[in-house]
Amino acid sequence: MNSISILEYDQKYAEKAVKMWRISKEYALGIKDELHSFEDHLHFVTTRLVADNKVYVAVQKSTEKVVGIIAFDSSFINQLYIDIDFQNRGVGSDLLAIALKNQVKPLQLHTFEVNVQAQSFYEKHGFEIVARGSCDNEEKMPDILYELKY
Repeated sequence: MNSISILEYDQKYAEKAVKMWRISKEYALGIKDELHSFEDHLHFVTTRLVADNKVYVAVQKSTEKVVGIIAFDSSFINQLYIDIDFQNRGVGSDLLAIALKNQVKPLQLHTFEVNVQAQSFYEKHGFEIVARGSCDNEEKMPDILYELKY
């Protein structure tokens, strides 16, 4: 991980972060995002996401490529996406560790039922399922509510 820096979000990473986020999400869900344009996501990240959350990015030092992003408030992880070429390398764990230092318990998050890799990641980090099957999201896909209680 010494080739990756974890940094507080800076607007200079906005476009790179959104590009990575969209590719990672499409890969995880197996569908292309047809609800929002790149510009819609860019506006969301640069206005609402940063206004309502602490946001950190993982950046590859040699290329300045954004390889991960996490956004969280005091009790909820709202976004955690890792570049598909950097998954299973500790980037997600490093970003999650920052969130855990800043949280009150219980800490919650949602992931989609189809995203089995994310479920495995969160369960490995001590999260437990507290609800499943809700489709109360823009994608109208069943999701899982996880909680970390300790």
